[in-house]
Amino acid sequence: MKKVNTVRFGEIEVDEDKIVHFAKGIPAFEDEHEFLIIPYDEESPFVFLQSLTTPDLAFLMTMPFIFFPDYEFRIDDATQKALKLETNDDMLVYVLLVIPNGKVEDITANLLAPVIINKHTMQAQQVVLERSKYQTKHRLFPVKKEGK
Repeated sequence: MKKVNTVRFGEIEVDEDKIVHFAKGIPAFEDEHEFLIIPYDEESPFVFLQSLTTPDLAFLMTMPFIFFPDYEFRIDDATQKALKLETNDDMLVYVLLVIPNGKVEDITANLLAPVIINKHTMQAQQVVLERSKYQTKHRLFPVKKEGK
């Protein structure tokens, strides 16, 4: 176990085999290589991807299939090889979320660049999908119509 300080969660103890390793970092955060996935709460579909080196860096994520059941994509051979993915059962898929102006009802998911984790080795990579129909901002919740 190692202790890590975080802004959001205070000091936490981290089990070494739960650390998610990004060999190349995350786009725009290339120097960040070790993270921990922390559930928002027991009932929530949301998790935080907390940096183990930068206390105030945590990304909100969710598994895309909860909100987008038809979500599908192909991972290129280089990524499969780098992450040692043999089957679909080897991986966990998350997408990063953005809460514009702090409005939860306006949360968007980046379906263009999922975070792929080998659940056995905990090696991970954010993959930018090529020739994809997805964008960086897909609403999780439909827009509410005025007066309804």
